[in-house]
Amino acid sequence: MPDSPHRGQPPPNSIEAHEGARTKTSSDPPLERRRWPRQSTATAEALAPSPPALEPLTFSTRDIDAKDQFAAWQAYLSPLVDIRLPDGVPEESGFPADHTAWNLGSMLVVQQRAPPHSFTRSVAKLRSNAIDHWHLTLLRSGRTWTEVEGQVFEGKPGNVELRSLGQPFRGRATESESLSFYLPRELFADATVVNAALSGTYTNLLIEYLDSLEPKLISLAAGDLPRVVQTTRDMIVTWLASTTEQNGSTESQGNFALMERVRRFIQKNLNSSNLTPDRVCRELGMSRTRLYQLFEPSGGVLHYIQRRRLLAAHAALSNSANRRQIVEIANDVGFTSAAHFSRAFSKEFGYSPREARNVSVPPYFAHAVPLVDVSDSANSFGEWLKSLGH
Repeated sequence: MPDSPHRGQPPPNSIEAHEGARTKTSSDPPLERRRWPRQSTATAEALAPSPPALEPLTFSTRDIDAKDQFAAWQAYLSPLVDIRLPDGVPEESGFPADHTAWNLGSMLVVQQRAPPHSFTRSVAKLRSNAIDHWHLTLLRSGRTWTEVEGQVFEGKPGNVELRSLGQPFRGRATESESLSFYLPRELFADATVVNAALSGTYTNLLIEYLDSLEPKLISLAAGDLPRVVQTTRDMIVTWLASTTEQNGSTESQGNFALMERVRRFIQKNLNSSNLTPDRVCRELGMSRTRLYQLFEPSGGVLHYIQRRRLLAAHAALSNSANRRQIVEIANDVGFTSAAHFSRAFSKEFGYSPREARNVSVPPYFAHAVPLVDVSDSANSFGEWLKSLGH
């Protein structure tokens, strides 16, 4: 029989044939077989999980002398409310309280534990700062009673309470633990939002969502934050729309809805030099008397407009990526006089527009607040409240 042409040679489909039919020896390294192609370093880095974006701002009175605890707590929350002890309770008895805040850029989340106290956001407080966000509270334990324009809202576990910081209110709380959300009103520019303390099926769904969000704060990546804020906003709007029968239609709610319309109009037209009370009345179909009555607790409508413009200017000036001229930024928010803008800005913030270039509030990262003088902390809770949404 004639020899086969492949006798003594490897078959054509063997490894040696694909390697040029070289002879394999014992000194050759073992051939590496891969089921999948090797990942590039760039691909591996892209698939790696993003690092956490949030670090909490923490404050506690527990390591302070008992006689000084309540005064420290008062100072820390002073940008928001005035705090008082219950009648007959001396400051020397101590006030062990904890406050942990998370800044998602367009939303603050606060975990708080505190002994019994009363709280007031007075007309004077409204006039002294421009904080007018929405405040949503979920109580884990304890009770609260909050009076807004003669209407009392009760907070308790199983309820969710929503109120505007742009209105004066007062109330009291038992020893309690709570989870709170501070959201700028710009998030609700296209929605109807009212003061409410509600329970029921849709409230339970909102509570379940908020409960699920809380333990995830420590691991959220920067890319997650806008989506979390938007989802929380949408959940709140759905909750309110689904429980309108509980909201009532009192005169005070009607006043509040009208004020919200005015505030949205002002925010939308901040850059207009023609943003006057007459224009607001004309565009929204209301009288000057009615407009002035609505904004009297806030120091007047002109005062409110100027505060919103100054906050917008401060946000632009303290943004390290914004290197535009100060006069351009002033014009953008409706100031026609550079001298007037500089005077108003310095009076509002205590430093000049030029100095504001060096005042920056980190959007996400924080640290434990010093126990000695919380008011001077660059990352204090008050600074976060003022910069929220800007």
